[in-house]
Amino acid sequence: MADHLIHLPRDVMQLIRALRGAGYSAHVVGGCVRDSLLGRTPGDWDLCTNARPEQMRRIFAGHQLILTGEKHGTVAVVLHGAPYEITTYRLDGDYTDHRRPDGVQFVEDLAQDLARRDFTINAMAYAPGTGLVDLYGGRADLAAGVVRCVGDPTARFAEDALRILRAVRFASQLSFTLELSTAAAALAQRDSVALVSAERIYTELDKLLAGPAAGPVLAQYGELLGGVLPEVLPCMNCTQPGPWHYYDVWRHTAATVGALDLRGQDARGTRTLRWAAFLHDLAKPLCRTVGPDGAAHFHGHNQRGARQARQILQRLRAPAYLIDGAASLIAVHDAPLPADDPAILRCLGRYGPVFLQRLCLLKYADLDAHAPNPRVAQRRADVQVFQRRMQTLAKTGCYSLAQLELRGVDIMNAGVRPGPQVGELLNKMLNAVMDGRLPNDNEALLAAVRREISK
Repeated sequence: MADHLIHLPRDVMQLIRALRGAGYSAHVVGGCVRDSLLGRTPGDWDLCTNARPEQMRRIFAGHQLILTGEKHGTVAVVLHGAPYEITTYRLDGDYTDHRRPDGVQFVEDLAQDLARRDFTINAMAYAPGTGLVDLYGGRADLAAGVVRCVGDPTARFAEDALRILRAVRFASQLSFTLELSTAAAALAQRDSVALVSAERIYTELDKLLAGPAAGPVLAQYGELLGGVLPEVLPCMNCTQPGPWHYYDVWRHTAATVGALDLRGQDARGTRTLRWAAFLHDLAKPLCRTVGPDGAAHFHGHNQRGARQARQILQRLRAPAYLIDGAASLIAVHDAPLPADDPAILRCLGRYGPVFLQRLCLLKYADLDAHAPNPRVAQRRADVQVFQRRMQTLAKTGCYSLAQLELRGVDIMNAGVRPGPQVGELLNKMLNAVMDGRLPNDNEALLAAVRREISK
């Protein structure tokens, strides 16, 4: 993990040269340094400097500037359509709202600026000639796979409560663990995250769920989410004795998230499935009963879970498509699937092939988080049989009025007056086609309509 892994883009070098040419120091800092040292391509490049905002405005007067962050020392310079944020070295004031400093103090020293940052892996800077500036062991923590606060973790989380979720999110994205004192402070202060705006909480949770280590991280650090999602806490140690499970509800949930196979899904489908897997069983503690045989039962957790998921996502101000999509999947995630063609066609007519494909993927992940026994394996095989037949019928079958080779005008031309009877006859013909009693052929359908009219 050497400095030579940091290759600065041409535009970034141009910015650094301009600042240095005007007599100021300049470094790239934060996530771009972290990602470069990990061998990843940074998503964006942030710079820091001892130049003040008004000095940056003069240096980059010939470029488009974004000045919305100027009060806190940030000027964004737009080069080739991309904004690059440059921030003056600064110290932060008090954080009375546990989110943003009440004010900032500009300083000349890079070391003071790095001291205010959240985690050691984000508190490194780099500049050509100067090399890597790593005052808090960030490179060692990268090598060890550790998320550690800069300085006192209690103070860092008191400054910005969102850092608690950011710590878990970085663990998920990087497959890291939290350093022990960082994890302990995060747990002790988890309730303070509720002071953060819903939109920011949603964004962090969404990024957490998208991380490659989301499943193991949720299993290990689920308690840290209790401040913003108290619904997860009753799931921990909520046992599920019986032949189907060997995890409690929370570990089963984490394993389901980790088992998702999202290949072939678009961005909306991917997000919907991740959140559906995350929320699918959170209502189980509310529905738990134990039978005479000692097995746990969770009757009604589908529908109750769908309502709860909708409430949670609305509380987090999630996008409308995600609220509807995740809640709809959860409502039927444990329901039996139809086996015969007419029933599958009606299922396609009600839900559509995109939804049913997502449902199959959710069911696979859910079952893969069950106990590995023949009964679970048979259920998985049943989903596969349904999925294959559903996909075939989605391409070749008729399951909607739009696919029916008969239109309302055809029925009216056959002598039926405009009105409800036209719709009734269309649906009757569609049902006959789905049942296999009629072919999806215009002449055959018209003949059947005429027979119905003559009755």
